[in-house]
Amino acid sequence: MLSPADITDRLNKLGESKNSPDGYTAAGVLLILFERDGEYWIILNKRTQKVEHHKGEICFPGGRRDILDKDLTETALRETWEEMGVGASSINVLGVLENTRTTTGYEITPTVAWVSHPYQYDIENDEVEAIIEIPLSILFSQSARRDEAKIVAGQVVNQPAYQYGGNVVFGATARILNNFASVIGERN
Repeated sequence: MLSPADITDRLNKLGESKNSPDGYTAAGVLLILFERDGEYWIILNKRTQKVEHHKGEICFPGGRRDILDKDLTETALRETWEEMGVGASSINVLGVLENTRTTTGYEITPTVAWVSHPYQYDIENDEVEAIIEIPLSILFSQSARRDEAKIVAGQVVNQPAYQYGGNVVFGATARILNNFASVIGERN
């Protein structure tokens, strides 16, 4: 199993992410890892039906950059506090993945971080319906991963999706998870 330091080393080899191109809104999300019973897990949110966009979808904590945020890691940390009550002082930032663009006009910068387990969440009930914890190993599981066809700019594109515990992770969140799996390259 890779250590958090190994993950940091692999993320550092990616180099710095570029700024969002014109026409895209910059957003930051936090891919949070923790260890439980000798296995790494990922923390995700299930959005409520009250939010404006992506109702009921599974995602990382995060959102669009605020003018006061110094960078998109700070955006992700601020949003994680607002959505889940996980304070920045409890989070160890490991590095940043490559940006991911969405068809809804966002360019997402995912920050990978580590938090000690167990953690007491304080969720924002208007935004977050539930916290979902998935084992890192599902990123490498043939039974948990599938490709879904989607039409993008008039062309059929296969995109990853993951299924675990009755939940399906798709879209930008699944693409970020797939990218993370490629970076760490570990088969559990």
